[in-house]
Amino acid sequence: MRASVLVPVKNGGALWGEVLDAVLAQHTPWPFEVIVVDSGSKDDSVEQTRKRGVRVEQIAPAEFGHGRTRNHLATLARGDFLVFITQDARPADAHWLYNLVDGCDSAPEVAGAFGPHRAHPGARLVTQRELQEHFAGFGNALSRVRMEDRERFDREVGHRQFLHFFSNNNSCLRRSVWEHLPFPDVMFAEDQTWMLAAIKAGYAKAYVPEAAVYHSHDFGVWETLQRNFDEASSFQRDFGYEIQRSLWRALASAMLLARRDARWLHQAGLGGISWLKHSVYMAAIELARTLGQFLGTRHRRLPGWLLGVISRDQALQRGRTA
Repeated sequence: MRASVLVPVKNGGALWGEVLDAVLAQHTPWPFEVIVVDSGSKDDSVEQTRKRGVRVEQIAPAEFGHGRTRNHLATLARGDFLVFITQDARPADAHWLYNLVDGCDSAPEVAGAFGPHRAHPGARLVTQRELQEHFAGFGNALSRVRMEDRERFDREVGHRQFLHFFSNNNSCLRRSVWEHLPFPDVMFAEDQTWMLAAIKAGYAKAYVPEAAVYHSHDFGVWETLQRNFDEASSFQRDFGYEIQRSLWRALASAMLLARRDARWLHQAGLGGISWLKHSVYMAAIELARTLGQFLGTRHRRLPGWLLGVISRDQALQRGRTA
C-alpha cells in the first residue's frame, strides 16, 4: 500500500460527503486506502462514510486529541506514506494525492510534505487574499528546506517559524519517520510541533504547490477570538513565542490589519456603503483576532473557568460547539 489518507471527523456536515468523494476520485498509479476516525458525531457523518465503503472507527469525544487521534489513525494504516486532511479540506483536483505523496518522496531526507490551502468558493474576500499571500511565501514550485544554520535557527524567530510551519489540513508524512517520531499529545498545533522536532532531528520538509485543498474558515467575531486564543496559547506553551505581549500592541496590530483589509476590499472593487459595512465588520474581526492572541499569550495568568469559555478547541472536545 503506497498511501493511506487519514481523516478525523466530528459532525462533518454537508461538506463531508464532498470531501470523501473528492478523495475517492483521486487518480494514482498505485493503490491507496482511506480511513476515518469519528469522535462522537451527532449528524450523519458515520453513515455518509460507511455508505461510500470507507473504513470508519469510532472513539468517544473525551478520547480525542489532535496528536493522539492522528497517531491512532496512523496505527490503523498500511501505507508507506500517511496523508492527513481534515473534514473540511476538499482536494482541489484529482491529482492532489499523487502530487502530495510524490513531493514527500522527492528526497529521502524529507520527513513530511504539505500543500497550499485555497479559500472555499464564496469565502470572504479578505480570507481569500490572506490565504493567497500566505502560501505565495513558500513559492510556486516544489521546494525542500531543512536547518542549515543552527545559530540562525536559534537566533531568528521568523526563520525558525518558516522552517517548522506545517499543516495537517493538507499533509503527508513518511511512515518510517513517524514510527520513531510520532505526533506529540498536545492540545493544539500538533503539526507544527511535530515538524519542529523533525527539523531539529535533521530532516527536511517539502512544499508541494500542485497539491492544493480547499480549506478556509469565515469565523465570526467570537469564534475568531477563540481560535486565535488557542493558537497563541499553544505557541506560547509549546514554542515559547509571545504573539502579542501587550494590550497596546494588540490594539495597534488590530488597527493596522483593519487598514489592510479596507485596502484589499477597495482593490477588490467594493465601494460606498458596501465597502464601509465590510470594512467595519473586518475591523471587529481583526480586533477579536489580536485580543485573542493577547489573551492566549497570557493564558497562564487566566483563571481556569475563563480558559474553558475562551478556548474553542476545548469547547469542541466537550461537544459544546458543532
